[in-house]
Amino acid sequence: MTEALFSDREVERYARHLVLREIGGPGQQKLKAASVLLIGAGGIGAPAAMYLAAAGVGRVGLVDDDVVTLSNLQRQVIFGESDLYRSKVEEAKRRLADLNPEISVEAIGRRLNDDNVDDILDGWDLVIDGTDSFETRLIVNDACVDAGVPLIAAAIGRWEGMVAVLHGQPCYRCLVAESPPDAETCERVGVVGALAGVVGSAAALAAIKLITGAGHDPTGEILFFDTLEWRVRKATLAADPACTACGAGG
Repeated sequence: MTEALFSDREVERYARHLVLREIGGPGQQKLKAASVLLIGAGGIGAPAAMYLAAAGVGRVGLVDDDVVTLSNLQRQVIFGESDLYRSKVEEAKRRLADLNPEISVEAIGRRLNDDNVDDILDGWDLVIDGTDSFETRLIVNDACVDAGVPLIAAAIGRWEGMVAVLHGQPCYRCLVAESPPDAETCERVGVVGALAGVVGSAAALAAIKLITGAGHDPTGEILFFDTLEWRVRKATLAADPACTACGAGG
């Protein structure tokens, strides 16, 4: 593949990718042909969506049924005060279209649940889950396992965050088998705003690596961020043979 596959504007827009040995023209073409669905247009989804759009991912989808509130603006950098009380996915779509009109953006203003998850995930190459709910994360995980779709699961709270890259076995349910009854949320315990940018950007970077095949394959691995202690560690997730999603318990 050569740069001739891109318009003059695309060549200029993606110039810093095209000169990267690990991406180049072939990798950028893969990004252009790819589709990524983001579950949640909040703290993680906002920066992830912006970097995926900027990178030239050809089709980006956002799933969220919420509206923008003032408390969102501390970390959800895709929005501004002019977006208050409007649909998150519609305002995010408008922002992404302005950031990169070369791509397609789909706004899905629905609350994802067991009944509609298969329909919502249908036709997407890769899923990023940045929701603040274990119940939703497990629903998304199980659907991705069933559909054979790669999943990037990202989460934040207080000063800590994580990004897991999963495809088949092991899966997110190998890490968290069931929704904890006393699960903490950012609304309850707080979160430093800039952490959402770190984790959301890392999730987008993982997606770019998976799509282009650049460097080390992070599938089956988790990055843990402890920004209060200023450290990052990587772990390999072990498959649970009895997992009800990807193992013998299913």
